[in-house]
Amino acid sequence: MQVQSLLLLLVLILLAATTEAGKNKKEKVKKDGSDCEDWRWGPCVPNSKDCGLGYREGTCKDETKKLKCKIPCNWKKKFGADCKYKFESWGACSAQTGVKTRSGILKKALYNAQCEEIVYVTKPCSSKIKSKSKAKKGKGKD
Repeated sequence: MQVQSLLLLLVLILLAATTEAGKNKKEKVKKDGSDCEDWRWGPCVPNSKDCGLGYREGTCKDETKKLKCKIPCNWKKKFGADCKYKFESWGACSAQTGVKTRSGILKKALYNAQCEEIVYVTKPCSSKIKSKSKAKKGKGKD
């Protein structure tokens, strides 16, 4: 009976110790973070050229931080990589200008970016008609 009581006491001590250790880890994570809640983030600055990996700098009171970020190489430079838009379908081709137009409505502004609510984009009209049933190479049956 004493052995069972001793084992039960030992299990309870180990359980309490692991629970306390888990709490200490959570507290350390919070201490590493900042108490500041009003961060102002700058644009993502690529390390080289105009796209790819880079960093953005944030400031809050007297603190500054740098976060890693990535600018996709197909982003629209006019809008910035931090402004996300929902675009409608392309309009009809204008015979006068030779371009198609569509508009996009702001869906999300990341890192407090200053974004336009509505943007308009154009592209040249294509002269050739694309066929929808193109055969894929290497995907045929043997």
